[in-house]
Amino acid sequence: MPQGLLVLNAGSSSIKFSVFALPADGGELSLVCRGLQENIGDDNPRFTAFDQAGKIVIDIQPTPPAGEVYHHRAALRDLLVWLRDSPDLPDVIAVGHRVVHGGEEYSDPQMLTSEIIARLETFVPLAPLHQPHNLAGIRAIGAVQPDLPQVACFDTAFHFGQPELARLFALPRVYREEGVRRYGFHGLSYEYIAGALAEAMGTAATGRTVVAHLGNGASMCAMRDGKSVASTMGFTAVEGLPMGTRSGSLDPGVLLYLIERHGMDIRDLTNLLYKQSGLLGLSGVSNDMRGVAGQRRSQRQAGSGLLQLPHRPRARLVGGGAGRAGRAGVHWRYRRACGGGARAGLYPFDVVGYRTGCGRQCRS
Repeated sequence: MPQGLLVLNAGSSSIKFSVFALPADGGELSLVCRGLQENIGDDNPRFTAFDQAGKIVIDIQPTPPAGEVYHHRAALRDLLVWLRDSPDLPDVIAVGHRVVHGGEEYSDPQMLTSEIIARLETFVPLAPLHQPHNLAGIRAIGAVQPDLPQVACFDTAFHFGQPELARLFALPRVYREEGVRRYGFHGLSYEYIAGALAEAMGTAATGRTVVAHLGNGASMCAMRDGKSVASTMGFTAVEGLPMGTRSGSLDPGVLLYLIERHGMDIRDLTNLLYKQSGLLGLSGVSNDMRGVAGQRRSQRQAGSGLLQLPHRPRARLVGGGAGRAGRAGVHWRYRRACGGGARAGLYPFDVVGYRTGCGRQCRS
């Protein structure tokens, strides 16, 4: 039986997965199937998978035992059983995980051990929306099939080589020494698109490039020679561009005001910054661009002008359907978002690239 790799991106209520066949001759991996387990923790979980041509190969609603919650462990158990019992799929010999935060220690993929998993747990306060669920997927695989090797790939790793100045906050050294600095995120996405741009554009992509990752989470990254030199995200994944429900960068005085005037505590501020702000807060309608677009003609929300693109940058735009996303919500903060790249000597930019599906919903 051919051998394969399982790649997981575990979230709070969903698990995205892909299975790749290992080539016998040492060539490139080939996609065999991909899928989604969603509504984890709810009463109506769903398990869907597609082959490499996009044809549905399984679409079921798993039924957990009476009185039990369908959690990550149950979902991944069902996934591994399905992979094992499907004669047309390869034998999975290892699992790769997207892990959002690798701290200052991990700049390369890591074979996971109990010690490394424990260390990754300490980064949960830096990425509370993602890290716990990434670790839940790791622990679930370990519980279901403990002999299966697992490897973590980190979103922070791509930004490891940034200049020291780009990584610092203007705070006393004591905080820097305990790890309060800019890390940057979405690194796996940026690493991919850096390679894709080089293939598509040749030497142009090795110059001064700005890439936007646009979705429910959003950021921009300035690159030189395919390497990160600055990013809009910093200490946590809430800084930078406004996102689906995350505020993006704020004047710190706003937080002091909310604490003093409205009596907000840490929990209140966390909920506000991570779950009630961003596109949802700006539009008052939805954190999904489709919902905002559906209301655009009938209702002009306060601040809706922020969702327009006033002009294009003096650089080449690349990036399929997602390239239109600049018209939907990023370019209004273009100068500020790219300021790190300008300070790093990248302005004017040679290429501005966009990735992910937000812009497909914004064609006007």
